[in-house]
Amino acid sequence: MMMINRWAYSILALLLSVSAGAQEDDFGIWYSANAKVGVTQRLDAEICTELRTFRNAGTIEQGFLEAGVEYKLADFISVEGAYRITDALENDSKYYLQHKFFLGLKSSLKTGRFTLQGRFRMQARLRTYLVEVEDQYPDYTGRIRLKATYRTQSFPLNPFIYIETFIPLNKEPERFIGKNRLAGGMEYKISGKHSVEAAYIYQRDYLPRIADEHILNIGYNFRF
Repeated sequence: MMMINRWAYSILALLLSVSAGAQEDDFGIWYSANAKVGVTQRLDAEICTELRTFRNAGTIEQGFLEAGVEYKLADFISVEGAYRITDALENDSKYYLQHKFFLGLKSSLKTGRFTLQGRFRMQARLRTYLVEVEDQYPDYTGRIRLKATYRTQSFPLNPFIYIETFIPLNKEPERFIGKNRLAGGMEYKISGKHSVEAAYIYQRDYLPRIADEHILNIGYNFRF
């Protein structure tokens, strides 16, 4: 319990230290459900759905359904691919479909009670809400995520922290980084197949202007 408390205090101090200086500030809640099934010893299939709110959790920003596969090349590295269909609120206060395609690499390392994970994703997005000429072409983003999870043996509550950076690739933005996410939370293992998790996410958007969002993420996970 002392280790969990120290972990929680460290996460809180880190999150508070970076949450200043934005021109806009908002709060949202994200609700998610994920299911994963082992197809073969090396191949997993996964489907997830998520609903995201913003404007002080009073407006639905987007909802999406994503399906993908992950193939384990070795014990510590795997490749993944996924497709996501999103219904997102746009500037005219209407919802439009977006199509996202992902291709990435994932790595994992266990050291003591810690599990360290890294992920690099290439993301391509196609929009149906077209304002500028370039909106009809896909935009590409590189996503880098680093995550650390502390596994407890006598208590089914596992704290974690992660950071994710979004780098726009096919445009010439004013900034190299388009978005950062920093999160800390807890995963509770209900059984060998079921778990729930809750996390606080601090998100800073740099484009088109600096804006912060404080997000409560609530999720349910199931593995067949």
